[in-house]
Amino acid sequence: MNASILQVHPKDNVLVALHNLKKGQLIDWQDQSIQLQSDVPAKHKFTIQPLKKGDPVIMYGVLVGKAQTELPVGEILTTENLKHAADPYAYRNVKLDWEAPNVDKYKHRTFQGYHRSDGRVGTANYWLFIPTVFCENRNMDVIKEALVNELGYSVTQKYKRYTRDLVKALEQGDDLLNVQLQPSGATNHRVFPNVDGIKFLNHDGGCGGIRQDSDILGKLLAAYANHPNVGGITILSLGCQHLQTNQLVEEVKKLNPQFDKPLYVFEQQQSRSEEDLITNAIRTTFTGLQEINQLKRTPASLDQLCIGVKCGGSDGFSGISANPAVGYCADLVVALGGKILLAEFPELCGAEQDLIDRSVDEATARKFIKLMDSYDALAHQAGSGFYMNPSPGNIRDGLITDAIKSAGAAKKGGYSPVVDVLDYTEQATKPGLSLVCTPGNDVEATTGKAASGATLILFTTGLGTPTGNPVCPTIKLSTNSTLAKRMGDIIDIDTGPIITGEKSISQMGEEILEYCIKAASGEVIPKAVLLNQEDFIPWKRGVSL
Repeated sequence: MNASILQVHPKDNVLVALHNLKKGQLIDWQDQSIQLQSDVPAKHKFTIQPLKKGDPVIMYGVLVGKAQTELPVGEILTTENLKHAADPYAYRNVKLDWEAPNVDKYKHRTFQGYHRSDGRVGTANYWLFIPTVFCENRNMDVIKEALVNELGYSVTQKYKRYTRDLVKALEQGDDLLNVQLQPSGATNHRVFPNVDGIKFLNHDGGCGGIRQDSDILGKLLAAYANHPNVGGITILSLGCQHLQTNQLVEEVKKLNPQFDKPLYVFEQQQSRSEEDLITNAIRTTFTGLQEINQLKRTPASLDQLCIGVKCGGSDGFSGISANPAVGYCADLVVALGGKILLAEFPELCGAEQDLIDRSVDEATARKFIKLMDSYDALAHQAGSGFYMNPSPGNIRDGLITDAIKSAGAAKKGGYSPVVDVLDYTEQATKPGLSLVCTPGNDVEATTGKAASGATLILFTTGLGTPTGNPVCPTIKLSTNSTLAKRMGDIIDIDTGPIITGEKSISQMGEEILEYCIKAASGEVIPKAVLLNQEDFIPWKRGVSL
């Protein structure tokens, strides 16, 4: 095996550079010696056969683009000489053929979770504050500053101390560059030890816009209220907004007619003052916190895991290391009877046929086709398209077309059958792999995954991203060891050893599952949680890639 290059699939007519390669360098590949026509940075691709203008470029065994010029052997692929292309897709009634990985050693394993009355098991126990409208965001911020700091959930104390030190240096005329950030010191004391956090879903919706936006927001917020990681809810309402409180509560009851979590509602236009609203909300929430603090973690079988898989800040190694490793973990979870949620529909462009062929029945396949077609049509109506998905950072690191990005992104879902296709905010109810319609946008996608019931999210990144979620612990995996060392404060798992050949995809996949079991049990806290990375962006069903 040549440690400098990789052919991802036997059908590929390109190779991936695993290290920086120089123009003129000779690359031994099978029975040929390829002379590089240009410098090829690590993660980028180069041709292994001459291509004419319009010829297909194949990677991951599928069409990912077409040559825009004549390309000699050994030429790097760029946005100038390669444009996005993907094969058409259709339902073909293909017979499913999947061999599940051996999971004998996991069959009797458990995690320590929070059992809810609806039978689901949470990996955390959060209190959730929900505003029905953006007008309440300021009140939410005031309550957050009061509760999070005083109850032991804040991560900002060291920065407050740093600011005080800067003020002191300024007053004494000292050089500000000499002021150093001091370590956090002892962990904050939590008043409610069995409450893992108090979370706030600030948003910009609930009124204005169109009524459909408020309707979708209501379904989204209801899904979060009903989430297995949520123990209790406080709702703040202005009173005159489109999304009325009774509508939100009705949506909660639709999801779970037996809903029994403590839920408190405060409406500002019925309060005597803002101070009255805030103090009542804080005092009443204290009662609820006392109630859910009585809950304790107890054993749950691994079939109770519901894991969302996501990539963001992707690079040319994403589809080679982290995503396939997450995919192997996903197959293990499916084999154990758990649920896996694969979303980001714009990043399934070019991988559609494989997912259609893996659908358990025609209805599932047809729903996926309908959602993909309508999403793509909407993008084109706006003068865009899935082909515009890769970001400048993606492109710089080797993801030249959306199909290249998508073919690698789809690896996160593993190879198991597709048991269900969920529209935005629909709940995952079937064991196995479900596809969830969301944008590729990191936060909109993680927001949607949590709404469908993910209780952990595996998030791969090649460039680094601080994305997290308020109610779903998010585990970050780096595609390369350089990133893991440089941004070690946000990375939980380094899959770089796959690139260097130190570990196999299956070995890394098992390590990822072990980490998930510990995170689900509260034995390890993902860094996104420790850093209070709690991003929440509702999707208004417009064009978002």
